[in-house]
Amino acid sequence: MAQSTNTRDLVLEILLQITRDGEYSHIALKNALDQYQYLKKQDRAFITRVVNGTLERMIELDYIIDQFSKVKVNKMKPVIRTILRSAVYQLKYMDSVPASAACNEAVKLAVNRGFGSLRGFVNGVLRNIARNLSDVKGPPKKERLRALSVQYSLPEWILKEWLLEYEEETVCAMAEEFLNERPLTVRFNPDRISKEELLKMLKAEGVSVREVEGISCALYLSDVDYLMKLESFKKGYYQVQDKSSMQVAMWASPKEGDYIIDVCAAPGGKAIHLAEMLRGTGHVEARDLTEYKVGLIWDNIRRSGMTNIEAVQRDARVRDEASVGKADIVIADLPCSGLGVLGRKPDLKYKMTQETQRELVKLQQEILSVTAEYVKAGGTLIYSTCTIHREENERNARWFERQFPQFHMLRECQNLPNRSLGDGFYIAMFRRT
Repeated sequence: MAQSTNTRDLVLEILLQITRDGEYSHIALKNALDQYQYLKKQDRAFITRVVNGTLERMIELDYIIDQFSKVKVNKMKPVIRTILRSAVYQLKYMDSVPASAACNEAVKLAVNRGFGSLRGFVNGVLRNIARNLSDVKGPPKKERLRALSVQYSLPEWILKEWLLEYEEETVCAMAEEFLNERPLTVRFNPDRISKEELLKMLKAEGVSVREVEGISCALYLSDVDYLMKLESFKKGYYQVQDKSSMQVAMWASPKEGDYIIDVCAAPGGKAIHLAEMLRGTGHVEARDLTEYKVGLIWDNIRRSGMTNIEAVQRDARVRDEASVGKADIVIADLPCSGLGVLGRKPDLKYKMTQETQRELVKLQQEILSVTAEYVKAGGTLIYSTCTIHREENERNARWFERQFPQFHMLRECQNLPNRSLGDGFYIAMFRRT
């Protein structure tokens, strides 16, 4: 069924906010869906699918458009470029959308956005692509890096970096995983609601649920229209959290009465998990840099109902004298390139650069140097990231051991993106001797 122009116009606006204005995809999409809660479930699903799909496949879509347009994608006006990208995504990946609808609605968008003089250009390019899409060939195999880049819509510099660190088969498996549709993963608090009660409640709310193998308090949710409308979510029975990040609290294994500092905590999933494990005892201080991020943490704390946790605005790079030598556990889930979560935040692969990545390595070292002082003798420091870049992970862990010999690494793990393991995620656990 063809979607209304208004729905497609909303898709266009969200994509422009992300690709032209620099907004993060999960924020732009959430803000739009929050604003247009009255839309039908089918329309909301269409918006989400086209926005995420266009971002996931953008390099491939640009390659296809360039085969049929005299004006190359990078020379087009942002509005026209975005209209074409989303239309080609529908043509190639959405069988439910007739080719005529994708083309006609794209032309209407161009006209409505003040580009009526380009209606013939948009129509011609899309009709040509629609007729010949099945014949489009990727770059020749001899251009291996470019061919992989188009196939998986990953920038060449990222692929080159990964191919230096992993086998090509592993790189292709990761790249493929990022393109797979994935369910929403949540962690529930068994002290507040039993799994049986929650499953019954979710079923009544029209949500499909699967249990997560190996983690009894985790569930996969699908067929979720609008999370904020679910009574089960509003009552704080569960938090959205990938299963890989749940390992942080499970590794930390806090004992009742512990004092815990999470230095980069937003949106608070790990900190709340730790507070739950303390069973009402001890205290968790969930810190982050900005008022906005601290607000996100407070929102989740209030929903969770936990009282042994607070959110505090603090710069993790600045030494907090009052915390030196006080914490039983310090969680340092640090700013990183995010290349392990491209399946959830596809725009990160276009925003990240090698220069920024190098800056992040230094930023992590700066924060680790400060937060290490908060760990009391015999206490635990957990360093984690949501990336698969070894400079930010294993090599920074080796750096930390050299710089702070009073810490001894107990264990480390690099999860690669995998349907059964979750997002790409690194975690290292240190004990202060």
